[in-house]
Parts: sequence; C-alpha cells; structure tokens
Amino acid sequence: MGKDLILFKNKEHKSRKEVSDFLRQLADKVSDGKVQLRQGQEEVILDLPENIIMEVEVKDKEKAKKGIQHQLEIEIKWYDNSDERGPIELG
Repeated sequence: MGKDLILFKNKEHKSRKEVSDFLRQLADKVSDGKVQLRQGQEEVILDLPENIIMEVEVKDKEKAKKGIQHQLEIEIKWYDNSDERGPIELG
C-alpha cells in the first residue's frame, strides 16, 4: 500500500461568500486543465487530464464541546497513467 505525500495543505476560516468566490475561480481553473495553488513561498501546479474522478461526501460528526460538525467534501482524483481514450463506443 502506498503512502500519502502531502504537497500542499491549507485550513482557514472564510466567509461563505469568500468560499463561493474561491470555488468559482477553482472551477474555472479545473475547466482550463491547470490549477496553481500558492501561499507565501509555497506553490503547487496541477495539470489535470480531460477525464477526472469526482467524489462528493457529506457527513456529520459529533463533537463533545461544540456539538455536531457538518462537513461537505469535494474530492478530485486522477492517475498519471490514466487511459485517455474515452468511453467505449459502437462503430
């Protein structure tokens, strides 16, 4: 089993509007196929293939002091050696 290598990580409090603005900008970058993330001197550039895997997960977690924590995760995955030929078609 392989190990995770974290290339970039960020966690910060933002307003709902700030989050939605960031997600719109991110969506445009995903559509273009290139995402660049920067924070200070830290930077990572992602070249996305045409076909990617998207997972959406919603969960609740009981926190002892703060109550229920709600979480929405949107995860985008791809493989370096993915087959880019597209779906099978009948000729």
